[in-house]
Amino acid sequence: MPEATLAPVEKTVTVNAPQEKAFRIFTEFFGGWWPSTHHIGKHPFETAILEGREGGRWYERMTNGEECDWGHVKVWEPPQRVVLAWHLQPGWGYDPDPEKASEVEVRFVPESATVTRVELEHRKIERHGDLAAKLREGVSGGWPHVMDAYAKFVEESK
Repeated sequence: MPEATLAPVEKTVTVNAPQEKAFRIFTEFFGGWWPSTHHIGKHPFETAILEGREGGRWYERMTNGEECDWGHVKVWEPPQRVVLAWHLQPGWGYDPDPEKASEVEVRFVPESATVTRVELEHRKIERHGDLAAKLREGVSGGWPHVMDAYAKFVEESK
């Protein structure tokens, strides 16, 4: 029997930056704006990394050098969008099975030459199985904080 579809988690922010710059800050400076409170490692958080290419890794590095994978880049279309596979399960452990990964799409929509609307959609959460609703609850509280941190970083990058 097919799994019930869960509503996606969505968060939109508007930043005072051209589309290309908004995309570049999100991807190239990922570790500069990602909140250190949003990590899964057992040691203190050092940085988060998003490799800018289809198939690239999406992961965190801890201060002791260990790394924890979060997923990978599924779609790389600068400066319009990036789609990430989210392999973190409800207990925040990594599962490499692509059938158990949800998706995070981030779209960069120009509002003008100097303003960009950044739309995040975390979807296909039901792929995480029996505890998918628990995961959805966790990310629905986390994504607003993460995207607000990104928007603040963009504003401070002028």
